Amino acid sequence: MAAKVALLFLTFCVAFLATGSADPDLLQDVCVADFASGVKVNGFTCKENITADDFFFAGLAKPGLTNNTFGSLVTAANVQKIPGLNTLGVSMARIDYAPGGLNPPHTHPRATEMVFVLEGQLDVGFITTANVLIPKTIKAGEIFTFPKGLVHFQKNNGQVPAAVIAAFGSQLAGTQTIGATLFAAQPPVPDNVLTKAFQVGTKEVQKIKSRFAPKK
Repeated sequence: MAAKVALLFLTFCVAFLATGSADPDLLQDVCVADFASGVKVNGFTCKENITADDFFFAGLAKPGLTNNTFGSLVTAANVQKIPGLNTLGVSMARIDYAPGGLNPPHTHPRATEMVFVLEGQLDVGFITTANVLIPKTIKAGEIFTFPKGLVHFQKNNGQVPAAVIAAFGSQLAGTQTIGATLFAAQPPVPDNVLTKAFQVGTKEVQKIKSRFAPKK
């Protein structure tokens, strides 16, 4: 039953997100991405010889490893993994969460996102440009939508793992995680910008930056 519900969700998402895609409309049947091309365009140039494997990806079948700082892992199924998605305006991902795991506040500048809960329960939400939090608790079989460009998150407050399948209205939605964007940018965002923005001292900013620094 769960497999049938998931299939219906995926079919709906492909139809819904394709009609609302932020990507340019395609002008041919397919345009499989040619990653070897040196030509720079908005997207990827088309390669000449295509196969079924250009449209195939098995990477969402198994849970991702969540033994990391945030206790979550995003496994993307976008044009970088499925070159046949080039110009089609859709992509997907699987997100796995350990108990207590968090997909931290982030945005997708190029796409609306819909998530379908495979297992477990999540506390999710997005924040409007008026700084209003729109929260919801979702469980297996349920769907939640995150509008394009708005900051959002998912948190597993349960005692068991959770997982979702996400669908995006872009072949490459892009992700900006708020903490990493501000405190791990290279070159660094100046300390005096962050101290004034967050109304904290330089020591606090430097401590947070150290937490986001690559581990040696």
